[in-house]
Amino acid sequence: MSRRICVVTAGHLSTCPRMLKAADACQAAGYRVRVVSTRTSGWATAADTGIAASRDWQWRAVTYDRSEAPAAWLRSGVRHKVARAFAHVLTSVPASVATAAFARVHRELVDAILEEPADLIYGGTTGAIAAVAEAGHRSGSAFAVDFEDFHCGEHESPEGDLSNSLGALVMRLAADGAAFVTAGSAAIACACREELGIAADSINNVFPLPASAPARASRVDAGHEFSVYWFSQTIGANRGLEDIIRALGLTARAASLHLRGCATPGYIETLRALASTAAPRVQIRVMPPASPEGMVDACRPFDLGVSAEQGHIRNRLLNLPNKATTYPLAGLPVALTDTPGQRPLANDLGAGALLFSPGDAATLAEKLLPLMTDREQLAHAGDASWDAARRRWHWEHELERGALLAAVAKVVS
Repeated sequence: MSRRICVVTAGHLSTCPRMLKAADACQAAGYRVRVVSTRTSGWATAADTGIAASRDWQWRAVTYDRSEAPAAWLRSGVRHKVARAFAHVLTSVPASVATAAFARVHRELVDAILEEPADLIYGGTTGAIAAVAEAGHRSGSAFAVDFEDFHCGEHESPEGDLSNSLGALVMRLAADGAAFVTAGSAAIACACREELGIAADSINNVFPLPASAPARASRVDAGHEFSVYWFSQTIGANRGLEDIIRALGLTARAASLHLRGCATPGYIETLRALASTAAPRVQIRVMPPASPEGMVDACRPFDLGVSAEQGHIRNRLLNLPNKATTYPLAGLPVALTDTPGQRPLANDLGAGALLFSPGDAATLAEKLLPLMTDREQLAHAGDASWDAARRRWHWEHELERGALLAAVAKVVS
């Protein structure tokens, strides 16, 4: 009988490609895979159904949508608020309070994981790491956790100090007894070792190589509108989009900035107001979210990808975002801020990286202008980006999917 792997995320299938890749890899390796995720509301609910229907593994969704499961929504919300209130006043926070205060549906995730036996429980995302560990301890099954983000540095101070301190406690709790720990970047793995005493191996946020190489038909001609692309689940402040607008404005060239995701109220209006004064030749266009399955293809129509993490939050300094490693797979050069999390990718992209410091729009504009005016330079930058993706920055690489499957095999063999 094949070994049983339970893969867990506290998010939607369609918003957590990291655990989706893990589940697919384990299934393809011959394990019997069961995936536990959550379901709340919005576009991701329909996308999840489509993803699960296309897979051979089993899916269990923990639903706490207000309209679909009002009792679960109310119960989990009250429990979460009460636990946070206790955590705020206690000088020493018990594990049971910390896990409830850190993750809204911790208890429901634990129960869902334990519904069926598993030889290994592996999971990540903020709300799932403690659930994976508790389910492992309660069932006696081996478990492993993934720190895609540095959970003790995900929030700004002072408002986020409680969440950050809970994150440090929960990360240590989750790692205690884990068969292995993975991290979403080399910088996060290093911070886990040096600051929390947790040995973690980095598995980068990379994606499968596409079936076809990028087309190299140039679109940089007289009158061409240079197109810049950025995507995330949420379009909002403190993601460096203002730097991009100012840099494009300094080039004095026609351009468009395409944003994919769900915008926070009023934010697009703020960006357009900035563009009207700082970059009047730049058009801002908004697109709806898309499934992770189609994100590489969604990048192809554009000239440049952007990953402008600002570093005002510790996690933003350390993480390697999904977007940063997706653009090269489509053959796009990438505008990257110089952060510890993104620096290894930028170094490997070579001419395909436009590296700049957060807030330094002038340097970015200087690097943008040659790509906006010379089609050979744009093609060269795109080729460099694609070569790095094909050589190292893809999911099939032995240090990415290979490393995860080796860790799994060592535990369950």
